This record gives sequence, C-alpha cells and structure tokens, in this order.
Amino acid sequence: MKWLVLLGLMALSECIVIIPLTKMKTMGEILSENNLLNIFMKEHTYRLSQTSTGNSNITSLPMRNFLDLIYVGNITIGTPPQEFRVVIDTGSSDLWVSSIFCTSPACYKHNTFKYNESSTYRPTQETFNIIYGSGIIKGLLAYDTIRIGDLVITDQPFGLSLEEYGFESAPFDDILGLNYPRMSAIGAIPIFDNLKKQGVISEPVFAFYLSKCRGKDSVVMFGGVDKAYYMGELKWVPLTQAGDWRVNMDHISMKRNVIACSGGCHAVLDTGTSLIQGLTSLVNNIQRLIRATPHGFKHYISCFAINILPSLIFTINGINYPVPARAYIFKDSQGHCFTTFRGGTEQDNISETWVLGEVFLRLYFSVFDQGNDRVGLAQAV
Repeated sequence: MKWLVLLGLMALSECIVIIPLTKMKTMGEILSENNLLNIFMKEHTYRLSQTSTGNSNITSLPMRNFLDLIYVGNITIGTPPQEFRVVIDTGSSDLWVSSIFCTSPACYKHNTFKYNESSTYRPTQETFNIIYGSGIIKGLLAYDTIRIGDLVITDQPFGLSLEEYGFESAPFDDILGLNYPRMSAIGAIPIFDNLKKQGVISEPVFAFYLSKCRGKDSVVMFGGVDKAYYMGELKWVPLTQAGDWRVNMDHISMKRNVIACSGGCHAVLDTGTSLIQGLTSLVNNIQRLIRATPHGFKHYISCFAINILPSLIFTINGINYPVPARAYIFKDSQGHCFTTFRGGTEQDNISETWVLGEVFLRLYFSVFDQGNDRVGLAQAV
C-alpha cells in the first residue's frame, strides 16, 4: 500500500465519503484547513452491514467512498465483536489494530482493541514492525476471531500496535491487507488465506467494485463475483509471479503514441492507492504532454482540458484499458484542476513499475483470483 493519495481542498458531495491520509500534505494540515472529517463524521453515521448478492456463495462488504480517493469498510474483532473501520488493501498482507496499551497520539484518536473484553483472544510475545509509505506500526502479534460481513475467521493472527507514527489524523482505524502471504511484514497467515484454509469461502476469489461518488455503493466481495457490477466479459491476466498482485503491462499510450512502458513493464493493482504512480521521469513527461504545471506537490491544469485531452491507454495482455481525462483530472473546492499522476516507483529498486490505484480501478471492476494466480478486469457499470 502506498498512500500517495490526492487530497485537495475538495467539497463534500452527496455520497457517503471519508478522508484519506495523504503524503502530499499531512492530514493535520488538511483537517485544520477544512475541518472536513469532523463535519463528515457528524453528518454521516455508518454501521457494520452486509448485502446479499443473490448468490449464497458470495459475501459482499459495503465500503464508503471519500471524494473518489479512498474506500473504507467495517469489520469486527473478538468475542463479543468490537468494530473497526479498515482500509481494505491489495498492496499489503497484514491486519493490525490499535491496542489499549498503545501510548502514541494516533491511538487516542482511533478505536482500540480491548483484549480483556474478548473471550477468544490469544496473546503472544512475538513483535512486529510494519513500514508503510506514510507511517510505521510497531507491536505484538495476537490471535482472535475476525468477522467480515457474515464471514467468520477463528484464531486469526493480527497485529496489536503499541506504537504508531504517521497515523495521527487517519480517518480509519486500521488496515486489512489482501495480498499474498509472502508479502506479510509480520510473518503471519493473511486473512484471505485463512478464509480458504478454514473453508469459509467456496472459491479463492475476491473482487472490488469501487464506485464513483454518485454511483452505486462500493463493495468488496469474497468467494465469487457478482456480474451485476460489470459489463461484458472479464479479461484475465496472469500474475508476473505468484505471490503479489503484479502483472505484465505491454505499454502506455496516448493518441496512438507510446509514451511510457515502451518495452513492457510491471503494473500493480492496488486498492490502497488512489493515484496512478510510475517512474518520476516518465510521469513528468506525461505531465508535460498534457501541459500540467507543477505547484507544490501537485500538477495543475486548466479545467477546460478535461473535455479536450485524450485518454491515457494502458495496454495489458493485449487489451486496451482507457483512462479518460475526466478520470485522471480532479477539481478541488476552489475550482482548480490537478492531475492524479505521481512519480516515485523507482524507489522500489525494481524494473519499471506502475501502480494502478483507484483512478484506474474505479473504471474497471477487478477480480483477484488467488486460486489461479491471475486478475480479471472488466468495465465497471
């Protein structure tokens, strides 16, 4: 998960929304300028719920959308259940929650797990350390019962934080990772793998429908796919290698000209990232092509360009996936428009890689098939 999310001075819309943590500005700065989180949380309550898809083998967990930037769902931990708001992240593998023993300022601002109130809690003395793009978590490994919608996982390992840095103003409590076990920072079996192991789901598949602000409710579904959320057929793409939601991408083009990934590259499908992220030099070239002007951490552009700029085409496994200007340009509450491209993947010290976050995944219903080590994409409704 790379929290390179765009948070401008955005106006609240009529959909249910939530504020993301941002690397461009600290959340403290954003909230002090706008007081958006307090306003939103007072006006919009949210309780754990689940939906039926008509297929008894599929469990769907609703998520709420903050300004097309990040999506949060609710889970419970313990017996009786204690509720937490989590970012459901395909870029990481671990679940952690704040402990009542945590003394960091962030822990006082979020729901904390009260282990002494859970009859199914099992402690350990194993320590962990997780480093994210915007913060660090340190704590102890523990076990308890986790509920996601009507799915129940018993004796699930998870992290109990004792120290949290960089999460002081995050509007979610925790992170739930859905990547492969080899990506686990705490060395524990991830929740999705335990869902398979314990026979809780019939198919080793989960899928995301990330709505636009005024669209259908966003959902993550486990154990199958609901065809009501996409059009046409799913196009399957094998993973580069089993163990990460990374695929080979053919190239990136605009107006039939290849502008990046010219010799092929990697693409990571990451629900924990709101942007499209790539090598800084290539991203800067795209910004120049569309005549975006840098200012601070963002590149601004005339709002009139939304109607005239061409789509950016991501070609994956021979299939073109257009991202139109209306998707890759955002408007802030001051009426200024800015792009959703960011550099920085060269820091991973691997070959050319692009992170396709929610800007891309809002357009394309995404299926993560761990049983066959592949992902499926189709146009979202």
